[in-house]
Amino acid sequence: MKHFVNNRSLFNEYPEGVSEIIFGAGCFWGVERVFWELDGVWVTYASYSGGRRPNPSYEQVCTGVTGHAETVNVIYDSKKITTEELLKVFWECHDPTQGNRQGNDIGAQYRSVIYCQSDKQMNAASESKVVFNNELKQSGFSEITTEIKINQACYPAEEYHQQYLAKNPNGYCGIKGTGCVLPPL
Repeated sequence: MKHFVNNRSLFNEYPEGVSEIIFGAGCFWGVERVFWELDGVWVTYASYSGGRRPNPSYEQVCTGVTGHAETVNVIYDSKKITTEELLKVFWECHDPTQGNRQGNDIGAQYRSVIYCQSDKQMNAASESKVVFNNELKQSGFSEITTEIKINQACYPAEEYHQQYLAKNPNGYCGIKGTGCVLPPL
């Protein structure tokens, strides 16, 4: 399967030396668009991560019984864009204090998550969470609820969810940040 925007393979044929990180920040349609637009990102794809059931369907995830979050796998060239730069985009593109929701999207599948693939990513994610939490508190927001874990099982979402907003430019996108900015780490 090819990426609708850049025509690269979604699941293999990655260049040597790329890294991968998984983000959940609400409905994966808007989150994926935010990341595929970044220079240095090789490819993105919508997925289900952090749950209990292998190969869940969208319908199963929406019921809440699988425990998965709607996520986006970001495969990137760390020589062109750093993990820290991706984390800045992640924190600023949504409200990580809302628990199991993002705006009007309510349910555990919309929770804020960072699923790392290395200890280095895990350390950067944890540090950035502390720094951004302080910024949010100063602006009157509550504590960050973002779940940060390493090596979580991940399953690609159905084809019709991949690059959805490129295929459906007028599709729903509820992504909205807090207006707070993550300072340099």
